[in-house]
Amino acid sequence: MPSESRRWETLEALKNSPKGQIRFDPDWWERGEDILAGYKEDLSLSSHSGIILQRLGSLPSQRSCFLGSSSGDSSPGLSEENPASISSTGSISDITARHNTLSATTSLKSEPDFLPPSFAQFNMLHAAINEAKAEDPEVDVSEVSSPVSLPAISLLSPKAMDTAGRIIKFEEEQREKAKVALKLRQEMQEKLMVEVASSGSEQLKRFEEFMELKQRQEYQSMRDMMDRETKESIGRQEKLKEEQRHRMKILNLRLREAEQQRMREAELERQRQSEGRERLRNLNTIQEEILQLNQLLEPSTQTKTSVPPASLSSYSTRGNQLCSQVSEVVRKTAEGEFPSVEDMTVAERALHEMRALIRLMQEEVAKAQEKKKKDQEDEEERRKQVELHAQQEAQKKAAQSAKEKAQRKGLQNRAEDTTLKWYKELQASAAQCAQSFEQLNTPKDNQTKKLKLELQKAASIPVSQISSNSGSQLREIFDKIDKLLSGRGVVSGGKSISTSQHPQGLDFVSYKLAEKFVKQGEEEVASHHEAAFPIAVVASGVWELHPRVGDFILAHLHKKCPYAIPNYPPMKDGTAVEDYQKILGYRVDDSGVEGQDSFLKRMSGMIRLYAAMIQLRWPYSSKQGPVPHGLNHGWRWLAQMLNMEPLADITATLLFDFLEVCGNALMKQYQGQFWKLILLLKEEYFPRIEAVTSSGQMGSVIRLKQFLETSLQSRQISPPKGQLSSNFWRS
Repeated sequence: MPSESRRWETLEALKNSPKGQIRFDPDWWERGEDILAGYKEDLSLSSHSGIILQRLGSLPSQRSCFLGSSSGDSSPGLSEENPASISSTGSISDITARHNTLSATTSLKSEPDFLPPSFAQFNMLHAAINEAKAEDPEVDVSEVSSPVSLPAISLLSPKAMDTAGRIIKFEEEQREKAKVALKLRQEMQEKLMVEVASSGSEQLKRFEEFMELKQRQEYQSMRDMMDRETKESIGRQEKLKEEQRHRMKILNLRLREAEQQRMREAELERQRQSEGRERLRNLNTIQEEILQLNQLLEPSTQTKTSVPPASLSSYSTRGNQLCSQVSEVVRKTAEGEFPSVEDMTVAERALHEMRALIRLMQEEVAKAQEKKKKDQEDEEERRKQVELHAQQEAQKKAAQSAKEKAQRKGLQNRAEDTTLKWYKELQASAAQCAQSFEQLNTPKDNQTKKLKLELQKAASIPVSQISSNSGSQLREIFDKIDKLLSGRGVVSGGKSISTSQHPQGLDFVSYKLAEKFVKQGEEEVASHHEAAFPIAVVASGVWELHPRVGDFILAHLHKKCPYAIPNYPPMKDGTAVEDYQKILGYRVDDSGVEGQDSFLKRMSGMIRLYAAMIQLRWPYSSKQGPVPHGLNHGWRWLAQMLNMEPLADITATLLFDFLEVCGNALMKQYQGQFWKLILLLKEEYFPRIEAVTSSGQMGSVIRLKQFLETSLQSRQISPPKGQLSSNFWRS
């Protein structure tokens, strides 16, 4: 319908007007207020409202609106004649009140032709008033819009009534919903308040629990702190106690050290006193020996000698001076003091010089006697020349016959009877000596055991210290051994020891000393061939002063090396193989018999030591005459070796070692006879050695062959390596 389209246009115009943008308050229905309540501004119609009203008034059938009183009289010409006079003054609340009054009035009437004025008509009227204001601002709107002159508007449309009813019903529903929502919201608020109160109560409980926990923690921390302080206090007390104990321990240690120091000083004082007394005894011994030697220098004792008197007088004068020096040292000690080391050095130097004087005088006497003898011998030599020549011819014939006899009968397999007898005597003497000190060798009390160990050390340590470093050191070792064997005290291991401390001490030391010399040859010389000479010269000097020790050296040497006799012991019936190997010199232990190389090395060391001993003499010896075991025993050993059947590997090794060490001395001593023996060895005995030697044992045979060939070609045997020179004794 056209009217419907115009209504929609009117609503569109109202919507687009400035007052059509009414703000919606979502809480208006909760407060129970009208939607337009509070809107205080005046309503005005736009310029299009007048046109719409004119269109509405031009329709002949339009009877929807009447202006007039409330009695229902109509004025048809009002709409056309005064469209601009319709206006609305007042606030939105007035219009709303009027709208509500109209709506109530309309709802009470039973005629369907009367409806309340529509909101669009009020808007159109308001727009007309605004347009009139725009054309003439001076127009008094209040007169036009006077409420006295405002006609009642009645809408007869049933649809408007339906719309109003719907609106009212919608409002009631909204109020009910608002009430329900308000009730729900109140319940929610109450529930929230309950929850908040419960949460606050729980938080208060947690806070109280937290405060209790803090209090307990503080209390526990205070207890821990007190416990820690208590422990620290106890620890400090323990530390103080420990420091006190440590100080007491240190104090006790210092006291003990002071006591030990005092005891050491007392021991040193006793040792000094003992050494002083020993030096005093030695000084007295030196003085006695010097006085005895000085008597030998007196001219009255040399009346029968051919020495010039001037030389004897000089010797006597120097001897008296030396005696005066020693007497001066003795006078210094007469006041109760012991002689010092310097005093002993002066006395010993005087003694050595006195011995040198005696030796020089004896050498001069010997030279004079030798010269006299030589003159006598020269006279007799011419007389005996013919006899000697005849004896040599007889010896050659005897040697030739003995040689032929040996070739017919063959060589010996054992030593000669005289040699075996000598060997048995040495072994019996050594066994008797060992039996004599059996009580000391197997002590039962600790004191004797300690004495045995000290004596054994005093005998073995000096021999172990023998070396070719210097002659002075070798001389000190010899003097120490000589003192020990002479019954005088020596210092060993910081203690003074003497063989006189036990009745069997001298036999024990002599036996052990000889055993140590042989052991040095078995071990030291076997490894270092040059070590044979310093050991041999000390052994020779000891042998010369103490012959019994020399016999024990030979006994030990023959027992460990039967080839030094020389002798090849036969195997007797019933003798075990191991026992027979021990007799031959092999070492037999739990692991078995030692190897051939080790055996030959030990035998070589002992033969080299023996070859060095028979040619050396202690250079400071005061005895005259030949050495107790000289080169003649070496000649005997070599001759007997050549009279015995050779043994594979052993004979060639021992002959080479013996000739390399002792060949030069034998050559100088026996000259032509020695070369005859070497030639016999090369031409007749060496083939026998080759015959019994296998191909794997040719090393020693080749060395011996080269030595013999070189020696025979040059008619010279070089001195052995390691031989002590005259400069050595000055070092």
